[in-house]
Amino acid sequence: MLTRIGIYGGSFNPVHHGHLMVAAAALEELRLDRLLIVPAARSPFKPDSPLAPAPVRARLLRLAFAGWERCEIDLRELHRGGTSYTVDTLRELRAEHPDAALFYLVGADHLPTLNQWREADVLARLATFVIVPRPGMAEPAEAPSGFRLVRLRGHPIDLSASEIRTRCARGLPIHTLTPPAVAEAIREIGLYLDAT
Repeated sequence: MLTRIGIYGGSFNPVHHGHLMVAAAALEELRLDRLLIVPAARSPFKPDSPLAPAPVRARLLRLAFAGWERCEIDLRELHRGGTSYTVDTLRELRAEHPDAALFYLVGADHLPTLNQWREADVLARLATFVIVPRPGMAEPAEAPSGFRLVRLRGHPIDLSASEIRTRCARGLPIHTLTPPAVAEAIREIGLYLDAT
């Protein structure tokens, strides 16, 4: 039987309940055997955004997904360093799993620009792209030619990592926005105290 592998990339700066809800929906709706959570070393879409140190973001992801069956924290982009390009990661995964069905999760707001991603023609062949709905966003336009799409129904919530960073900087609680172990680790480390 064909192995079904999901890839959920992002900055995860920090991971929060919205990310977990997307992961849960992907596992269920796509009937995934595995879901790889892949934190980016540096997003090509936010090249100047300050990020928490890579080991810290990896630790927070491990705390958030502790006990989640079929979810794995995949640190290949952090180890690779530099700007994280989806095509590089998908090439590696395709080489590692030549017979698997690969599903790459992407926010609906990125759909109109998929054809501008690095080596878009290669991307379109490497995986099926899973469109993650955004709260309050209209149904996204069709993808560029050649991309295979499925749409996640999920349960999108209006929550952003930037909101969490702002609350940390203001000394406000975040325990309802991210898993308790993550909130506690952020507090202990003193993370995002200078967030803007």
